[in-house]
Amino acid sequence: MSFEMTKGLFKYDFTDQHAILGIPLDAEFNDIRKRYMKIARRLHSDTCSFESQADKDWANQFLSKVVNPAYNKFSKESDRKEYSLLLAAIGKRVVKEQAKMQIESEAAKQLATAQNWEEAYKTAVSKLALKQYESVKETQEAIDQISELNMVYLLRKERLGGGGGAVAPGSSAKATTTTSTEKTAAEKTAAEKTATVNPTPPPPPKVEPPDSQTEAYCRRAKGFMDSKNYAKASLELREALKRDPKHSKAHAMLAMCYLEQNQATMAKLEMNKALASNPEEPTALEVKKKLEQTSAKAKKGDDKPGFFASLFGGKKK
Repeated sequence: MSFEMTKGLFKYDFTDQHAILGIPLDAEFNDIRKRYMKIARRLHSDTCSFESQADKDWANQFLSKVVNPAYNKFSKESDRKEYSLLLAAIGKRVVKEQAKMQIESEAAKQLATAQNWEEAYKTAVSKLALKQYESVKETQEAIDQISELNMVYLLRKERLGGGGGAVAPGSSAKATTTTSTEKTAAEKTAAEKTATVNPTPPPPPKVEPPDSQTEAYCRRAKGFMDSKNYAKASLELREALKRDPKHSKAHAMLAMCYLEQNQATMAKLEMNKALASNPEEPTALEVKKKLEQTSAKAKKGDDKPGFFASLFGGKKK
């Protein structure tokens, strides 16, 4: 049974938990909990009112495999913080890739040009949430549309600091920057005349080479690692690897983050990727040494194989 969702924020390899639950991105936890309870009653096998047995089976599976994990992402404060960091990173990515953004739903197109866009956003999400779990078809359509609303909301929110304006609601959402107060026709005419008389060519845009951008992510990650904030460091390193998937230093640093969080399997995986690109990568070699030392200690001094011993093939007793 497939529950694939591919529109809105789902296009960015991101699971839009807010869209699944039908809640705005700034919803408080109490509101999230109330919404989840309402959906759970609607989809649970004992209370589901879907007509066909096939739809009831779908609802039960969707509750356990999609809705419950979405709610669990908000249940713990640490998970909420991690999810918020991921959402912030997605927001920045949406801005960078806005020229390729595709807006399909009418609700998202209207939000793209709405003047009071924050209020319009919440109203649109609430309206879709009302019928979100009335049927299988409406569930999937509502999640797609809410995720598109979330995508446009993040774009406008991220661009607000730079005088961000509306996004053109056509098939391609290539955004144009506007000022917070529109110029009058007279001001525009005067500006155009001045530019004609004394044209001043704009300076060429400063574009950092990909390597420089990747290194910038690694530098920020190193700062987070020094303060033992490995969750934020991991986010920076994943962004670096999106730009350069074979960057040995980024893989090695990510391996160290996993190791510091006692995630030996993931540490070994990233270590191997780093060494495959650069067999002399110092951080990767340091991770390898620590893993081997921990494995050796576990084999020597512990009758019961530990986590690292299991990873390196320790004998089970």
